[in-house]
Amino acid sequence: MTTDVSSRTPRPEHGETRWLDAEEQRAWRAWLYSTQLLQDRLDRELTRATGIPHTYYEILVQLSETPGRQMRMSELADRCLSSRSRLSHAVSRLEERGWVRRQECPEDGRGLLAVLTDEGFAALEAAAPVHVEGVRTHLFDQLSPQQVAAMRDIGETLLRHLDPS
Repeated sequence: MTTDVSSRTPRPEHGETRWLDAEEQRAWRAWLYSTQLLQDRLDRELTRATGIPHTYYEILVQLSETPGRQMRMSELADRCLSSRSRLSHAVSRLEERGWVRRQECPEDGRGLLAVLTDEGFAALEAAAPVHVEGVRTHLFDQLSPQQVAAMRDIGETLLRHLDPS
């Protein structure tokens, strides 16, 4: 026997599962699947046009937006929502391309900095129009101004909850 968990009503008792109702379930799945499809489409288009996967592009963006175009590896991993080992591997690939270099942190000598090179900045500048056009075509051109405002409101609300910093 199967049970439709989406039709269960929330119970006030502590520890009880607050199941999603049918409308919440539809909203959740539409949002989840559409964001996954959007990320995949942006990644494929960016990689095909520039040879830069979206994960590498995000590293270059993060570095480009910091003073001196450099950041501690641990902070960069946090900002990219990546494990330190995964980020280290990605930075190694970017070093091979000459786009990023690592150097010791002058403040304490223990940490490592990732530094965006001029070549890396030029690669980012060349890739940015492709990325922005993808975001515009696949996201903003599909939404009304009211939907964009609602998306911003929802995003900011979630950010306040998930990342208060």
